[in-house]
Amino acid sequence: MTHTVDELAGKRALVTGAASGIGEAVARELSARGASVIVADLDGEGAARVAGEIGGEPWMVDLSDLDALAGHRVEADILVNNAGIQTVSPIEDFDPARFRMMIDLMVTAPFLLTRAVLPGMYRSGWGRVVNVSSVHGLRASPFKAAYVTAKHGLEGLSKVIALEGAPHGVTSNCVGPGYVRTPLVEKQIADQARVHGIPESEVIEKVMLTENAIKRLLEPEEVADLVAWLCGPTARMVTGTSYVMDGGWTAR
Repeated sequence: MTHTVDELAGKRALVTGAASGIGEAVARELSARGASVIVADLDGEGAARVAGEIGGEPWMVDLSDLDALAGHRVEADILVNNAGIQTVSPIEDFDPARFRMMIDLMVTAPFLLTRAVLPGMYRSGWGRVVNVSSVHGLRASPFKAAYVTAKHGLEGLSKVIALEGAPHGVTSNCVGPGYVRTPLVEKQIADQARVHGIPESEVIEKVMLTENAIKRLLEPEEVADLVAWLCGPTARMVTGTSYVMDGGWTAR
């Protein structure tokens, strides 16, 4: 995608889960296009490292602390709701507290952050909300009850933001990657091997990429490029939609 280096100059972006993986790649890409970036993460050290390298601002935050978040007001032109975690477990063994926490982190926290930034976006008549969903926002996999539920919820929230934001120059979209080469995915390999009863060496091909037509993991930078395009000037008419980057998984 062609873009100018300064197409987001003067814009302030908030990216959650930005100390590593997709979030870090997004923070770096938005910064490269001229935005000043708030690097939000539970990992304060990682957030400070990334912020230092891109001239951004670190924000150490626990997004599962909903009461603290509800009272927060943030000024940002761009919000990228990316923070997420995974748990691989059959439903009958799934810890209910863990289920609730994952919904809080991946649905309620994006709602609260969106609620915090929208007044400023409405005042300026411009805003971009990009929700990092997943192919699991559109499809299910066994042993991922909380994650699949959360991502389906995030897809719905994103569409409502799009409809409410449209008269105010605010767009909202989801980006739905398949498996991306990130610490989150690498941590899953051992869990998947255990629940499926196969060696770790077979997990990527037999579990993660079984539905993909293109047999490789996505790179975080590829996701970041699409996120940045959605924030840019040529995506003004793109709202309320979901872009999957799944190597053909959902084509089946």
